[in-house]
Amino acid sequence: MQENKPDSMQTYKRLLSYVTQYWAVFLLAVAGMIVAALTETAFAALMEPMLNGSFVKKDPDVIAWVPLALIGIFVVRTAGSFVSGYGMSWIGRNLILTVRQQMFSKMLALPDSYFDQTESGQIISKFVYDSEQVANAATKSITILIRDSVTLVALFGWMLYLNVILTLTFVVVTPLIGVLIAIVSKRFRSISRRIQNSMGDVSSIVDQSVRGQRVIKIFGGQAFESGSFTAINKQNRRQQLKLAITTALSVPVIQLIIAIALAGVIYIATMKGVIEDIDVGTFMSFFIAMMMLFAPMKRLTNVNVDIQKGIAASISIFELLDQPAENDNGDKQLTQVAGDIQYKNVGFKYETSHRQILSDINLQIESGKTVAFVGRSGSGKTTLVNLLPRLYEITEGEIEIDGHNSRDLSLQSLRQHIAYVGQETVIFSATLKDNIAYGLMDDATDEDIIRAAEAAHAMEFINELPDGLNTWIGDGGIQLSGGQRQRIAIARALLRNAPILILDEATSALDTESERHIQEALEELVKNRTTLVIAHRLSTIENADSIVVMDKGRIVEQGSHQELIRLQNGHYSALHQIQFKDANSTDQIAP
Repeated sequence: MQENKPDSMQTYKRLLSYVTQYWAVFLLAVAGMIVAALTETAFAALMEPMLNGSFVKKDPDVIAWVPLALIGIFVVRTAGSFVSGYGMSWIGRNLILTVRQQMFSKMLALPDSYFDQTESGQIISKFVYDSEQVANAATKSITILIRDSVTLVALFGWMLYLNVILTLTFVVVTPLIGVLIAIVSKRFRSISRRIQNSMGDVSSIVDQSVRGQRVIKIFGGQAFESGSFTAINKQNRRQQLKLAITTALSVPVIQLIIAIALAGVIYIATMKGVIEDIDVGTFMSFFIAMMMLFAPMKRLTNVNVDIQKGIAASISIFELLDQPAENDNGDKQLTQVAGDIQYKNVGFKYETSHRQILSDINLQIESGKTVAFVGRSGSGKTTLVNLLPRLYEITEGEIEIDGHNSRDLSLQSLRQHIAYVGQETVIFSATLKDNIAYGLMDDATDEDIIRAAEAAHAMEFINELPDGLNTWIGDGGIQLSGGQRQRIAIARALLRNAPILILDEATSALDTESERHIQEALEELVKNRTTLVIAHRLSTIENADSIVVMDKGRIVEQGSHQELIRLQNGHYSALHQIQFKDANSTDQIAP
């Protein structure tokens, strides 16, 4: 399986392609790096005339221009460092902006099957943690590689100019450093990948605990969740410490090799025959240049850590970006839809499952009719309805809308004719007005929004809020009750005014009084619309034009409420008797 692993060099090249998009700023930053790097050598070179001319020969001309040259060197260094530092930071933040935008756009285009298989924390970690790592690898690391490489070359060149023998003594340790870097690179990359995964696990359990905090409190799950988080947190710490150990060992060993080389240079320089050929200024200039090599070599050995982290993060990000989007190959556009729906020999199974979820589904739904889908949990009714807007792609057969194969329609054209109210109400962190107008946004007038809210009986509580429709309702609509959130979702569907309506137990979170009002609103809403109702409470769909009973992924019964009730030993009759018995039991024990 080794061949299936992403190539590190190719991954890094792909990452750097984001930097080249800003080539003008990048070239300016590189120029700043080179200027800043050359000032290091200029400073070392300045030591020779300063020591020989100022202190040994007392040359007045040298004494006059050396201080000015020193100031000039650092002025140029400051300018170069600013241009390179700010330029690469600008590229880095734009890189993060671009990568996050690409990931978010791809996330919105991914099929439901991806989210079925991927934890939300893993996705969040890509946006929060991985994107920062790739920016470091593509900007900070590049800065170090270019600036410090130029510094090393310039300093080595100056050292060669001063004394070849002493320079070669120092250069002999370079292959040892290269071998050591190659050995630790593989370990850095492996540990970094495990850190990516552990960060995703941390994000997942935090996200899960935030969303489920009420259940955790009521069921006393604090100890269990705390234990789970402790285990994951410790795993993250272990991986971070492994990275720290590798870094802590590799850098000092490299530094020790460099120190041995320094000691060798000093020993050779003080030998008879050598020291006589080197004056004070030349030796000090050489020695300072040699000492100045230490910092860039240290940074270059450390930069490998950031690069390997960035490669691991890039693999994680590109894995998301390379996911196939929803199949949207249809090119037909429907401007008007009557709402005739037909399922023809439809079958479906999930990509990760060998079990058939739906089999041999044949169903005709006439325009303007209300069809309810009932059945035990896991019977396939929700999956069947979700195939209509192509949240999943059917694996067998076809679905037609007004005689058009749904696969031939663009997703935008298909879905703009469908409104949806789910059992799990989705409320966005925005105003009530924005939530109701979602999907139409600027195309919806205030009058349209108010009319939809009134029809959904939402204005009853909206008018009591200080800012009315402009009230900001927080993350997930936390400030609203379950019934209020569901009425907002119903108002959103009313405003959409689509010819096809999907209701997934749209009144499940409402109290009895609100449900009565909403049922009246829904009776008006479904007129002249094709409505598919996923029903759990049979009392809510007795007036449906047709009821489809499902069991084990197949349609086992179909008819009106009265027709199905009359079927002895039928599935629907059995479900109705169970719910009727439960309802009577509840009435008897109710205070």
